[in-house]
Amino acid sequence: MSNRVKSHLLDAIDWKILAALQENARIPFAELARRVGLSTPAAAERVHKLESDGIISGYRAEVDARKVGLPLLAFVRVTLVGEDLAKFPEKAARRPEVLEVHRVTGTESFIVKVAVSDHKHLQTVLDALMPYVSTTTSIVLTSFLSSRSIEYPDDGWDRG
Repeated sequence: MSNRVKSHLLDAIDWKILAALQENARIPFAELARRVGLSTPAAAERVHKLESDGIISGYRAEVDARKVGLPLLAFVRVTLVGEDLAKFPEKAARRPEVLEVHRVTGTESFIVKVAVSDHKHLQTVLDALMPYVSTTTSIVLTSFLSSRSIEYPDDGWDRG
């Protein structure tokens, strides 16, 4: 067995459901059922099972940060040690500009994704994080792939 462990085995219909919902989470059950070849109640039951198993963890609207006045995207690599390590995620999450916080391996402790209005706004966010950490910041110039759906890994991946 592969070192990738699955708590729930997904069949081809589950993967079709996930693909459709990732494309449009507001798709009516009747349309979803038509696309995946099930009855409407069966499709709804499958979705509810995927939700209860935690495979579908939520639904949300995608907001274009540029169109709400936050056109500057940056990744902040954060290095820290000691007790600050445990406190940092909560501290970072209190800033509304922080979109993601990831604990990582390597030289840095965390990678933080932020959306800000301009360089001065970015400086304010960095200053708020600085009393406890050292940071290295990369400003995004162009995004070629900013969000990707999770798809069926058709690569011989052991799913059992």
